[in-house]
Amino acid sequence: MSLQVALLLLLRCLASAWAQYELCKSLVSTDEGSVWEHYACQPKPAAMKDYMRIKVDPPGITCGNPPERFCTLENPYLCSDECDASNPDLAHPPQLMQDRERNGLITYWQTVTWRRHPEPLLANITLSWNKTLELTDDLHITFEYGRPTIMVLDKSMDHGRTWQPYQYYADDCLDNFNMQPKRVRDLSPTNITRVICTEQYSRWVGSKNEKNVKFEVRARFAVFAGARLQQMDNLYTRMESMKGLRDFFTFTNLRLRLLRPALGGTYVQRDNLLKYFYAISNIDVPARCKCNLHASQCLLVDGNLQCQCEHNTTGQDCQRCKKGFKAKSWKAGSFLPTPNGTPNTCAIAGSPSGSIVEDETVSGIRDENPHGRLDHAEPDTQGQRRTPGAPREERTLPMM
Repeated sequence: MSLQVALLLLLRCLASAWAQYELCKSLVSTDEGSVWEHYACQPKPAAMKDYMRIKVDPPGITCGNPPERFCTLENPYLCSDECDASNPDLAHPPQLMQDRERNGLITYWQTVTWRRHPEPLLANITLSWNKTLELTDDLHITFEYGRPTIMVLDKSMDHGRTWQPYQYYADDCLDNFNMQPKRVRDLSPTNITRVICTEQYSRWVGSKNEKNVKFEVRARFAVFAGARLQQMDNLYTRMESMKGLRDFFTFTNLRLRLLRPALGGTYVQRDNLLKYFYAISNIDVPARCKCNLHASQCLLVDGNLQCQCEHNTTGQDCQRCKKGFKAKSWKAGSFLPTPNGTPNTCAIAGSPSGSIVEDETVSGIRDENPHGRLDHAEPDTQGQRRTPGAPREERTLPMM
């Protein structure tokens, strides 16, 4: 089998694996007429770098104000490069970590140089979305001019009020964090959520040879779903049964703590501190909106990500029942039983035995919404209803 054919088969398998739970409901025919059949559902993964807000600390850490020269580790005494915030061609602002690079031109954010050594060169990069998200693939950070020798990836699940370490990175884990170095492949199903320190991305191999630092999600999924993620039912079952597994991939904010830049060797050369700095050209965050299995779409509404809730739920994450649909307590949907799961739809108050009544009608299947589009509620669609009202800026997230 050729490599190209094998790759196509792998991509097809992955696409099939991720295609589960895309439908919230479908219209089915019964002896009593057409009724909605409900399923657990979730939005497709998207490139969340397009929606993240970036903040860098401390103030003044971005280079260019005042302008300064810098060198490279490969040519430490050829210091002809300059960073100047007042010149668009020489500036390196934070937004260049998420731009779309064109025509082969690499753009990047860059810090000041380590001219104040031995004072540590520290920088924090905080990424926020004002929305709860779930990682669906490896997180990638691309460094120019060398990867940090010491770095910490943190996450928050409460919009930055509290933080917890997600992974440690160091050229010497024992010396810097008092932790034994590990890789994700060293983990087992019982400790897959363990926070580890890895030396895989921190040792000097040349700034042009290896630029990427990863937080490995796919390898963690593979512990349950197999190397090619063909057994996703096993992963979804574990998501329901294993305490903390689903929360491990959940976040509202991410933070990079850059603690020591690439050295290009073992020691800091104090006679040339202009070659030490951080530079990041890209941060990829493949994730989906967390909608508690109550929505299959997530839209950008007035600048914020918003689940388009089904199952009589409401809220940014579909985290509560609609008014009048509280015959029983709100509950997140469930992946089980596979492949369609359990929607745990909110029931209308006063309905017999908490029976489910949908906040919509099956009649009038083809309605025009306030934005002039036609929504077709057919068996292979969501049949989502919209109430006419003031126009809002809505944009569907492009899929990965």
